[in-house]
Amino acid sequence: VQLQAYGGGSVQAGGSLRLSCAASGLTFSSYCMGWFRQAPGKEREFAAAISWAAGNTYYADSVKGRFSIFRDNAKNTVYLQMNSLKPEDTADYYCVADNGAFLMRRWADAKDMDYWGQGTQVTVSS
Repeated sequence: VQLQAYGGGSVQAGGSLRLSCAASGLTFSSYCMGWFRQAPGKEREFAAAISWAAGNTYYADSVKGRFSIFRDNAKNTVYLQMNSLKPEDTADYYCVADNGAFLMRRWADAKDMDYWGQGTQVTVSS
């Protein structure tokens, strides 16, 4: 299984970025997908998740209203649209696939996620 994340970069505060994660080696439509992030010197934290058929989503309070997660099962890709970016959004962002029940506590806990991709770096300058 490979989760290839891309789309990170540097942007000024208030700007936007769209992250993409292309999945291979798994039945994409059977997996819930999500994004976590880890800022320098901080613990990893949940950002957003989306259910198998995109009927449900979860967001961390810190990104709610600014970030949007969506998926294209025909392209085996999940996206994270990030608007109104703040310096505190600076982090490495990781794509995750999970075949478990779509429960907020499962995503908040993160320890039972099935697959993790490599990170893509997002830097927001003030």
